[in-house]
Amino acid sequence: MLEGFKKFIMKGNVVDLAVGIVIGAAFASVIAQFTASFITPLIGVFTGGGGDGGSFTINDEVFTYGAFFSAVIGFVITAAVIYFFVVVPMNALNERRSRGEEQEVEPTNEERMVALLEQIAAKS
Repeated sequence: MLEGFKKFIMKGNVVDLAVGIVIGAAFASVIAQFTASFITPLIGVFTGGGGDGGSFTINDEVFTYGAFFSAVIGFVITAAVIYFFVVVPMNALNERRSRGEEQEVEPTNEERMVALLEQIAAKS
């Protein structure tokens, strides 16, 4: 039982998944800090929201729209990086791999008939 678990853990795709999760978590913290340090203050500069990046108050309730905009921008940055640095290269790699393999094309009925007639003619 333990041997099977060891084989499962040592498979390349499980290790790759674990590495991807760790790198993804680290990247998420970098993007979160980037938006907190740069994007939120920029939103505050353009909207006049001060240090919190833009907010308004109604009945003593504070609505921080700057934080929402920062989160959206952080999401877009993350999605773009994943797309351009993971998805596009993987698609290109898969395309190169598939070009190397010729797909078998099933012969048409006419091609089958010609082959059968050639076999008959060869036997005669």
